[in-house]
Amino acid sequence: MSRIKKLGKVIDGIRHSMTETRQKTESSEIVETLQPINFHVCETVRYGFPYQPTTAAYDPVQNLIAIGTKSAVIRLFGQPGVDCCIKHPDTNAAVLQLLFLANEGALISVSSNDNIHLWNIRQKKPEIVHSLRFEKEKISFCHLPVQCKWLYVGTERGNVHIVNIECFQLSGYVINWNRAIDISDKKHPGAVVHLSDNPADPGKLLIGFESGLIVAWDLKSRQVEARFSYAEGLTCISWHHEGKQFLSAHIDGSLVTWNLRTPGKPHSIQLPHARDGPEGRPESCFPIAKVAWRTVRNGEAFVIFSGGLANPATAASSLTVMRGKSVSVLDMASAIVDFIPLCDTPHVADFQAPYAVAVLLEKGLVVVDLTSAGYPCFENPYAMDVHESPVTCCRYLADCPPDLIPALYSVGAKAKPSHAARSSGQWPIKGGKWGVSACSYPEMLVTGHADGSVKFWDASAVMLQVLYTLKTGKLFERRTTTDEPLAISRLVLCQDSRVLVVAAAGGHVVVFRFCQHEATADVSVVHTTLLSELDEHASADAHDAGRTRSSQGVSGDKGGVQGQAALSHDPKTSVQVRAGAHKLAPGYQADLVCLLGWVDDEPPAPVSSLAYSSAYGTVAFGNDNGLVVLDCLQKTLLLCVSTADLYGTQDPHARTPRTPLSRKEQDSRHASDGAKTPPSEQVTRQGRGLPVRTAPRATSRGLSRTHSAASHSLPLTLARGPPLAEQPSQPLGGDSPLSVLSPTAPSGQPALQQLQPIAVPAVRGAGPRCSSLRCLLSPWRPCRRRRGRERLCLSATDASRSARAQRRLSTGQGRRLLAQLERVQHGDGLPRGRGGPRLRGRVHQEAR
Repeated sequence: MSRIKKLGKVIDGIRHSMTETRQKTESSEIVETLQPINFHVCETVRYGFPYQPTTAAYDPVQNLIAIGTKSAVIRLFGQPGVDCCIKHPDTNAAVLQLLFLANEGALISVSSNDNIHLWNIRQKKPEIVHSLRFEKEKISFCHLPVQCKWLYVGTERGNVHIVNIECFQLSGYVINWNRAIDISDKKHPGAVVHLSDNPADPGKLLIGFESGLIVAWDLKSRQVEARFSYAEGLTCISWHHEGKQFLSAHIDGSLVTWNLRTPGKPHSIQLPHARDGPEGRPESCFPIAKVAWRTVRNGEAFVIFSGGLANPATAASSLTVMRGKSVSVLDMASAIVDFIPLCDTPHVADFQAPYAVAVLLEKGLVVVDLTSAGYPCFENPYAMDVHESPVTCCRYLADCPPDLIPALYSVGAKAKPSHAARSSGQWPIKGGKWGVSACSYPEMLVTGHADGSVKFWDASAVMLQVLYTLKTGKLFERRTTTDEPLAISRLVLCQDSRVLVVAAAGGHVVVFRFCQHEATADVSVVHTTLLSELDEHASADAHDAGRTRSSQGVSGDKGGVQGQAALSHDPKTSVQVRAGAHKLAPGYQADLVCLLGWVDDEPPAPVSSLAYSSAYGTVAFGNDNGLVVLDCLQKTLLLCVSTADLYGTQDPHARTPRTPLSRKEQDSRHASDGAKTPPSEQVTRQGRGLPVRTAPRATSRGLSRTHSAASHSLPLTLARGPPLAEQPSQPLGGDSPLSVLSPTAPSGQPALQQLQPIAVPAVRGAGPRCSSLRCLLSPWRPCRRRRGRERLCLSATDASRSARAQRRLSTGQGRRLLAQLERVQHGDGLPRGRGGPRLRGRVHQEAR
């Protein structure tokens, strides 16, 4: 009794200690205080060129440039690293015009929805200070004089309104179109396309209408001072700094010079790019979109305009620079949206002496050096060529090895072509300030593009700098269609081994290795095919063993192709590797190419996943149809398996592999064997209607769409056939097929009934096959007819013996005997040593 009380106290103490431990654990749990409202995703920096630009503006004092887009976005650029992106709130209206308030830290934007906004850009995040909306008229052009508080707004109706920018309200002063035109002229002059004040007299406003009418309006007297009319439509006007002459550009490609004293007759008419036609008349040219007349103190003036060429292919992308008698036409990479001459002074009444011209293109920003011979371009420090070809995939790498970025930069500097027309001066747009990046570890960005190129970017600082560009399209034959098969869909970069693996839309995977020296070598190619559906008869031919070849042909017996018959031709692929040796530039050099073949004239499915193991030197990639594993060191195919085999509904361990031999090779091998025992185990399960399973011989390579396994490792399964009475009688002996006991049945109990004769693999070290019916379950017992160790055999012709064996094998001892049978079936035999002879005798006795 005392012992029971002591045991109860011990149990109570254990319970008390557990309770205290639980309370301490609950009290020591960390209380989560962070909530979703504490997290906010914000944009840190934006790289790339503004999408669909529409206009540009320049502040000559602050040395900043602004670019507007069709998606209501404004980008501000200064010195390399100074980049600010602002967007109009609650609208996607295009930005029609941008105007800087020189040296005041303010910007005016005009949108296509007839809204005018005043931005304060002096703060870190620019914001809108004032807004004004025109309800009844659509805005067509605006003009803001230097150090003036009045903003002139022209509309499509031909009227001009004046806005006070201090309070951002309409002043009530309106210049109506019917007062600007002549009384005798009853036609509407069209929309206002230009507004500018006289450099010598700010009280005189020059109004240009779409029809070609130009009116000099006196703001004080509120009346017309002079009218200038030209037969062709007007596009732009530019003043001479003295204020006595101005230059007008028209839609016929002409430049007309006007003098204020003689408004009735042009001073001169020029067609810079027009040629005389067959009848002596000048041929028609495209419109001049914009013109700028800039004077130099000790030299001839510049006349710069865009368009005006007779050739339609280059009219939209040409910039013409005229100085004296010299005419230079600069052909740009894309269409010109806008251009701005860069001068040191914002005042138009002084010699401006432009030193460069900033050209806004549809796909880039170019700054031309006007002080050097030949007008070369400055090297653009901005990361505006990120979308030079559309980005199809991207990978961000943080904490890179310290020697990786310098190595890429060194090979990238060698690969850059030498531009003879590149200016040696510094980038002229150098306004703003930016601090040092807070990131203390190196960062890198790798982008894949639609043209097959891969770009490496240094993202350690605020400014994105290109390090190296790899063009994968040089490996393949030139295509006359599009570059769609070359588009990079997946990429993997191993930072330690410097191995780059890319997968393209055409179904090919390329392995690159980094080398700082130029080389000339062949590129190994592996062909394989991934089927979308399982085909028992076509799988061996379609997935014939992975073959490795160089760009010159199939490579002998190397790369794991021993014993395989190479196809007479390569399967159809989306791309073809160039034949012969490849000249590989310093940087990433191609080492292995894997091509996926077409199936039924259909291209392979795109690669959906890609991985690389530097420890084993293997690459794995897959798509909707299957998985492929490559050995990059031996340059051979390790595994090619379909998705049905990987994610089938059946047990993967019971799934039978298929031979990698082709169909023809199997037929020829079976024909040579004749009446001998079949070379592989065949199990026909007619009751379930399952297909025949074939166990291939073990090979030294991976199997296409199969598991690599030897025949002795296959599990023994039950074979159901017709009743014993219906089976043909044949003597057992020699090469006759033998009936084998099955250790498993659908009900989970051993069974021995209605067995179908199947082939049994020989036991290792066994002698000739036994023909005696009494040599039952005794693989190592000497046969009465032949000497030596015999193979396992069992007759199923005696029904009484089958029933007795079934009853005995249903016990636990019988199941152990079945396990020994399975070992015999696998070729392992019965164990030797202690207990071996006794167990063998017991097996023999139970069978009898």
